Amino acid sequence: MSRNTALKRFSKPRHHPAPLQHPDLSPSISALTSPTTSATAQTQLTRLTAFLQSSLRKPAVAITPQDLLHFLKSRLRHHPTLSHLDFHLFRYAATLDSFRHDHFTLEYMVRTLVSTDRLDSLSSLLEFISSNPCPCSDGIFSCPRIEPMFSVSISSFCRAGRFDDALHAFDIMKRLIDGKPNVALYNIVIHGFVKLGKLDRAVDFYGTMLRNSVNPDAVTFNILISGYCRNNKFGLALEVFREMKEKGCLPNVVSFNTLIKGFFRDGKVEQAVGMAREMTELGCEFSCVTCEILVDGLGRRGKVIEAVDLMITFLRKGVLPKGFDYFVLVEMLCANGNMERAFELVNELWDNGYAPSLIACTTLVEGLRGAGRTEKSVDLMRKMLNEGMLPDSVTFSCLLEDMCNMGGALEANKLRLLASKKGLHPDGMVYRILISGYAREGRRKEGEALVNEMFDRRFIPDIATYNVLMNGLSKSKGSFG
Repeated sequence: MSRNTALKRFSKPRHHPAPLQHPDLSPSISALTSPTTSATAQTQLTRLTAFLQSSLRKPAVAITPQDLLHFLKSRLRHHPTLSHLDFHLFRYAATLDSFRHDHFTLEYMVRTLVSTDRLDSLSSLLEFISSNPCPCSDGIFSCPRIEPMFSVSISSFCRAGRFDDALHAFDIMKRLIDGKPNVALYNIVIHGFVKLGKLDRAVDFYGTMLRNSVNPDAVTFNILISGYCRNNKFGLALEVFREMKEKGCLPNVVSFNTLIKGFFRDGKVEQAVGMAREMTELGCEFSCVTCEILVDGLGRRGKVIEAVDLMITFLRKGVLPKGFDYFVLVEMLCANGNMERAFELVNELWDNGYAPSLIACTTLVEGLRGAGRTEKSVDLMRKMLNEGMLPDSVTFSCLLEDMCNMGGALEANKLRLLASKKGLHPDGMVYRILISGYAREGRRKEGEALVNEMFDRRFIPDIATYNVLMNGLSKSKGSFG
């Protein structure tokens, strides 16, 4: 068959009526181009035919799947008014003599329909695949790409809540593939049911999975545990957890996190902590989420000290995750007026390689200041600066003022110099706080040096302001410089 003959089949099909124009062989054109008339739809199809003819320029005996795929990907997909007719063209190509879709064109069409949410057309495509498998399925074995195509489709149906379509696609796939479906496919459907609140159907499908001799994995059990917990059926969640271990499937961090959260939700604090300890006994690695669940669950019940002690226990056992941010613990301790314990917690964790976040340090500095523990807040600030952790200017200025109010202007200035060395450059407010502190202590010489430094750094806008600062120092009590 010549190239011209092939093209004529697209434009004037005589022996094989084109599905592009046949309402029974493809989804309604009006549904895809709405609002439109049948005449407009026919005009679009005519334009599509001409567009295809102009795109296939190289001589060929017949249109190949490669030609069609190139046209779909490189030409039609980017057309502003005809791109939605890709599935009609796909169906039309299948009626041509000497043409047969391969898994490349099938995969492309599946991905396109999924990404554009054309799920009615996707159902039609899966039926087409069922009755028209790709050429590499002609032997004893099926095409290895069938299962991934159906996996994407089933997942898309589940996300849209179209479970009848998902189950129908699942049944089609079971007939096409070699052997049993992968457990991951069962998990997709079970998770879809659970996510949309259809727990009973999820459990029923899990039973189908077992009857089909497909072994569940950790993901399967985690989905069911989560589903039961979300539906306040905690006893059944524990039964699934026990079944998980009986079947030789080791619980993972997701299993434990779900159950720990469920225990807290059920008011069973001791069992939640016990479940966390069981994690360590089984050698299951902790995650930051695990710690956050424990801290939140204990904190909500006023057991903040217990939460701190538990985190320290995990630290000493070497199971505390490195990325754990204990800001919430620090915040709760400070809110309860237990700044001393917060200070001890931060130091112990920091000394063992668990650096706190900047906000945790800032919260603790403010808490210590509020409790009148200026010395410890200064110690923490020095540690922050030495570790390259720069506070905000307000917190830093307030701390310097506390130091000056206690007669520590010299130490406050040393802290200012350390901060400057680490990259925190003081503003005019910091200088005024220090100068005021020097004035109260009668340290005229040190104060005048800071005034001159302010002047050099242009923090003093005019000579009048300069004279006011200098006069204030001259009236200070004594002179210890």
